[in-house]
Amino acid sequence: MSFDYQDRFRGALDGLRREGRYRVFADIVRQRGGYPRADFYVDADKRPITVWCSNDYLCMGQHPVVIQAMHEAIDATGAGAGGTRNISGTTHYHVELEREIADLHGKEGALLFTSGYVSNDATLATLGKILPGLIVYSDELNHASMIEGIKHAGVEKHLFRHNDTQHLESLLSAADPKAPKIIAFESVYSMDGDFGRMKDFCDLADKYGALTYLDEVHGVGLYGPRGAGVAARDGVMDRIDIVEGTLAKAFGVMGGYIAARDEIIDCIRSFAPGFIFTTSLAPALAAGVLASIRHLKTSEVERNRLHERAARLKRLFKDAGLPVMESPSHIVPVFVGDAALCKSVSDALLRDHAIYVQPINFPTVPRGKERLRFTPSPMHTDEMMDELVSALDQVWTAHRLSRAA
Repeated sequence: MSFDYQDRFRGALDGLRREGRYRVFADIVRQRGGYPRADFYVDADKRPITVWCSNDYLCMGQHPVVIQAMHEAIDATGAGAGGTRNISGTTHYHVELEREIADLHGKEGALLFTSGYVSNDATLATLGKILPGLIVYSDELNHASMIEGIKHAGVEKHLFRHNDTQHLESLLSAADPKAPKIIAFESVYSMDGDFGRMKDFCDLADKYGALTYLDEVHGVGLYGPRGAGVAARDGVMDRIDIVEGTLAKAFGVMGGYIAARDEIIDCIRSFAPGFIFTTSLAPALAAGVLASIRHLKTSEVERNRLHERAARLKRLFKDAGLPVMESPSHIVPVFVGDAALCKSVSDALLRDHAIYVQPINFPTVPRGKERLRFTPSPMHTDEMMDELVSALDQVWTAHRLSRAA
């Protein structure tokens, strides 16, 4: 008898459902000009909702300057790029955007990818092929894309406890001093909302001859002079060898990138399959991001408003006795601690209160650390916040959930 493929697939999905981890996608359409309002489609009907979990942190995906730039690019060039970067897919929009990103981070060059996930995966995997005997030291809470990139590199790797510089140094000191090394970490850890200890990591990199690899995905656009990120805010950008970022969060569109010295950029450009063999970003996307970055280099309005909104929401949750987790960043996590309950709370908020926040369960966070992750934006009003806190308080009581973070 042949292998029962269907039974295996059904069994895998049934396991997710039993654990309360089966993912259901919310079918929504954001309302241009009215965001964070959106339309939620269910059972052939649509309902107005408020979105509380988007990574369009500054609402730049709704900004007139971005939308206008994208319209103009479509009118000028059409829809797609037409090929890979090597085969007809490098437009002037891509060239200008890479220059703008390099300037943002104070680096010699930059390289565009189709997503932040791909930029991490492709770059880290390729570094493992270029640097013989490479050893990678990775913070244990690094994003899945970094984990996959390191795995694909096929090199020796060591996990160090989150933000634990003593543990990291113990690992570095035990290695061959002549071996090439990379310390990989993030600026903002998106589930807990804490900051990476970048200066300490840079000090250790100098001491042990390592390259520094920084994921600024949840920091770029949101912190630092001109929105250059947490590394720029903390004065260590010049000590970061490779900075990786996204164009889909603070900048509100789509894509990923790295910025570094010219020779590093040229090596990744020349050897990374994840760059070489994929169609380049549509010119309209590149044009939209270009407009977004240029705007945020000169405007502090969106950043200031975001941080004020996040601080207010944290205060409201705390005053209501809800288990908001301590976070120094713009991320506002509320602890639940059980996968099935986390999904049930999310479902109740959407069904009964027209509030959409996605449950965050394993493997995004460890089992027992399940949470709701709120991302207030400059466009979330006081009224929206008051409605949210009241609704969450009611749902929390109905579920008899703990109020201890």
